[in-house]
Order: sequence, then structure tokens, then C-alpha cells
Amino acid sequence: MRSRIIMSMLTALALAVSLLLGAGPVSAATPSAAVVPPSEFGTDWHDPLTAAPPVSRPDSRSCEVTLAEAQFRDFTPYRGAYTPPSACGDRWSKVVLRLDGKVGGRQFDRLGYLHVGGVEIFRTSTPEPSPDGVQWSVEKDVTRYSETFRQNRDVEMLIGNVVDDTYTGVIDVKVTLTFYTGGSARTPDRVLTLKDGTLTTPPNSERLVAEVYATGSGGGCEEYWYLTVPDSAPYSCKAAGGHYREVQITVDGRLAGIAAPFPTVWTGGWSNPFLWYVIPGPRAFDIKPITYDLTPFAGILDDGRPHRIEVSVAGVPAGQTGWSTPVNVLVWQDAKSARVTGKLTAHQAGEPAGSPVYTPGTEHRLDTEGGHRLTVAGYVDTSHGRVTTTVSRTVANTSVHRWTDGENRDSLDAIWTDDQAVTVDGPGPARVTRTDRAYTMEGTTTLGANGRLRTVLTLGDRAAVVETRDGRRGAWSRLDDTYTGDATYTADVPRDQRHAVGTTSERYRLYGSQGCYDRRLTTVQGMLTEDRDGC
Repeated sequence: MRSRIIMSMLTALALAVSLLLGAGPVSAATPSAAVVPPSEFGTDWHDPLTAAPPVSRPDSRSCEVTLAEAQFRDFTPYRGAYTPPSACGDRWSKVVLRLDGKVGGRQFDRLGYLHVGGVEIFRTSTPEPSPDGVQWSVEKDVTRYSETFRQNRDVEMLIGNVVDDTYTGVIDVKVTLTFYTGGSARTPDRVLTLKDGTLTTPPNSERLVAEVYATGSGGGCEEYWYLTVPDSAPYSCKAAGGHYREVQITVDGRLAGIAAPFPTVWTGGWSNPFLWYVIPGPRAFDIKPITYDLTPFAGILDDGRPHRIEVSVAGVPAGQTGWSTPVNVLVWQDAKSARVTGKLTAHQAGEPAGSPVYTPGTEHRLDTEGGHRLTVAGYVDTSHGRVTTTVSRTVANTSVHRWTDGENRDSLDAIWTDDQAVTVDGPGPARVTRTDRAYTMEGTTTLGANGRLRTVLTLGDRAAVVETRDGRRGAWSRLDDTYTGDATYTADVPRDQRHAVGTTSERYRLYGSQGCYDRRLTTVQGMLTEDRDGC
């Protein structure tokens, strides 16, 4: 459980980040006293936490609403009702979601979602517990869904679970929304969902962004899609085209967006839960949606008729389940026009490139190189003039997968890149927002003759964002979230005979025109030994 020393450090860090993001000077985190970890994992360890920054909160009056409070034992959703906070009006400077959870005993990691009025506002997964039990919390800025929160709505939440004589952990959660007054943030005018796979937009929509909470999960091979191999190779998880995956969105059957899926590792991943008991992999607790700028298609979508919107994951074998791809569409409207007209002016879709190459041997090897490119452009005639939006996106994946017979040694060295430029040209200076993402995974699992299983793994989540106006740089940021872990235990024996050891760490760095955040966590045998602020 968290000690008072660590709790005071986290409080100080949250204050420092809040100050960094607009309330004054930054104070450094106080280092903890020396911690002597046990020689191996016991029956209890530190509560799960991440190095990611807490959500900054305005210094203004606030109201809290409980969205859900439930205990999940099976696959029955929690259903409730949401009422807006009458004491805080209906225009907010920020809205913050917070989940507080606890689970004990024995349980797998589980995937969950939260819907308000049918809109998916949160997707998450859970930690695997210690016998004595763990508690954890997750925060998310959900201000962009403000339009959804202005009316009474139905609430649905599910963290699918199985509780029996073996898997005893009941997942107990509470989710709240905190609304901050003090002004109205610039948010979408509408947040839409699909109806029977179709979307009908307001006829005066001038900007459209789709977000897709894409997750490969469910316990089958698509949970580990980044390790699948062609049918010709001897491996336990097969896919005809290997592990190249690409999340695509279409409008009326026409390709409208491409993206590289994030290779999320859940808290039981890589056959070694001791890697994740305290520090989860990047994004595991707060699954970020893929976003697609559909504004070039606004001239088509604004005709008042329903249009078919479909999301698919290229590379998944026909008939194979395991992916979830719920869709929200964020809409900005032209308040001074009853209808906005426009046209799709360019659509250049390259052919998907590359294919896996399998090389048999004492050590089997699969080399994968794949990629795809798409450029779309279109204009809308608004009350403030013609606005042309061009979206260019390039995705790529390069990897080397090596394994031995029986998969007693299994390794992957992979990188996924997803580069996008959005150019908006209309009245005023031309604006370009460039976002370059890179996801990395380098790991090896080895099962020795003595039954000792060791996993060494490094994960990276990186992004660079630059905004320019007439060629002059404005806002910019750099993100580098790196996880490293090395854990060993005796496989296929009761829990008290595993003699597990492990060291894990995470460093989360975010810096740019808005300031700097840098936090490093380290654990040894489940004990937090380092929590340091580097800015």
C-alpha cells in the first residue's frame, strides 16, 4: 500500500504540474527516504501508479457528479442516470473524469468502457491484484464532451469479469465528473454517435473529427496481434498477412482515414504479470482514441442525409474477432449559416506496401515492413469565407520477430510510425498542424530448463506536435513515455512457489511551448524505490 511519504510526494507533484500549466512557478518533488526492497515479491505490493501527469485543474468553483458506482463480478453492465450539475451552470472551463478502483485476491486484467448518452467517454483496463488487494485511480480530461454533459443522459459502464472459486477478485469502482466554472472552454458543438452504422450531421457543420477507441483484446491472438505470423510459419498465433495492422475509416465506402494502432500491452501481457503489478504499460489505464480529421468530407456529409461510416482493422484474418472500434464524431458548426456547402477536391490513396518474409531455421525469423499513405482535401463555404482542409497521413511498421521451436525463446523488435499533417487554408494565415507519432516495442521472453520464465521489455510512446501559421512556428510539444521491465518467476507452480523478482521503471517526459514535465518511477520486487521529478 502507499506510504504517507509517497502520498505526500504525489500531492506535491500534482501541485507542481498544476502550477506549470498556468498557475505559477514549479517546485521540485521531494526525494523519498532510502527504501530496501524485499528479496522477492510477497503477497502485497505498492498500489498501481503511472508517471503520467495529473490533469491540471482550474482554481475556480467546482461541482462533482457521481457517474457510476459498481462492483463488477460478471458481464452485466452497470446502468444509471446522469443529471447535469445545476449549481455550476452549463458552461464549464474544464471537466475532469476520475475513476477510483480496488480489487483483491486473484483476478485477470479486464477491459472496460463508460458511455454517457451512448458516447464513449472512457476506455480502460484494470491491474491484476495482490492477494491483499490494491487500489488505483485514473484521471482524464473530458472537456471535449461538454455538449453531451449538458442534458440528462443514460449511463452504461462495463468491466467484464469472472468471479468463481479460482478467480476471486471483485472489481469495485467509482467514477465521478468534476465541473469547473470560470468560463467556457472551446469545445465541439455536437458529439455524435453512429446509428446502424450511419452518421447524419447538422447541415451547417464546418469541421468534423472522428475518434475511434480501437483495442485488440478479448484473450485471443488479436490481443497479441503484434506477434502473429503467416500460416507458413510454426507459431501459436497465426494471421495470413502477419502482424501488420492498420485502422481504417471509410465514408460511404471511400477510404477517409488511416492510422497505426497503438500496441497496448495489458497488465498480464508478455506472459509475465510481475512486469505490471505496480507500473502498467503506456496507455493501459487510459486508452486514447485514434482521431481522424474528416473535414474534407464535410461538403458530402452536410446534405442532411445519413452516410455510412465504417471502421475496420486491415490485416485481421477473415472471421477473426478480437477488435473493438466504437466511434464518436465531434462536430463544430457555423453559427451564422443554416447550411454549409462544399466539395471533396482531392483523394489520393496509395497501395498498401510491404509483406512479411519468413526465414526458417533453428531460430525462426519473420521480417515485416509495411506502410500506407493517404491524402484527402476538400473545402467548405462558410459565413466567414471558403476554408480548404488538406489531410496527409503516412503509417509504417518495421519489425523483426524471432523465436525457437516450442517458443521457449520469443522476441520482437518493432517500431510503428504514424505521421500526419493537417493544413487549413482560408481567411487569415494558413495553419498547419503536424503530428509525428512513434510506438516502439523491444522485448524477449525466455523459458529456461529449470522452469524460470524471464521477460525483458522496453515500450515507447512518442509524439511530436508542431503548429505553424504562415510558416512561423507557434505551439509545439514533445512527448517521450518509456517503460522498461525485467522480471523472472518460476512458471506453472502455485503462487507462493514462484519466487518472483523484477525491476520496472517508467519515465514520462513532456516539454514544449507550454513548459516541462519529467517524472521517473522505479520499482523493485513491487516496492516503489524511486519517484523523481526532473524539471
